[in-house]
Amino acid sequence: MTAKEEIRSQIIEALKGARFPINSPSDLLAALPYGADTRCRAGDVELSAGDAGKVLKASDFPFKSSEQVADTIVTRAGL
Repeated sequence: MTAKEEIRSQIIEALKGARFPINSPSDLLAALPYGADTRCRAGDVELSAGDAGKVLKASDFPFKSSEQVADTIVTRAGL
C-alpha cells in the first residue's frame, strides 16, 4: 500500500462514526476523534487534521462521505 492509500484509509477510519453530510470545517474537525490533533501516518509521511484543513475550500462542503473527504484531502495535499 502506498503512503497515499494508507493516509486515505486512515482518514476514512477516523471518520467511521461521523454523521454526514458534514457542512463546514468546524463540523469536520468535530467529527474527528482528536479534532485538529488527529494525525495520520504512513512511513515518513504525516498529515494532521490541521494541515488537511489548510487544503480544503469552502466550496468543498458539504461532504457526503468519508471517502469524499479522504479523496479530497490526499489529492490536494499532493500525496
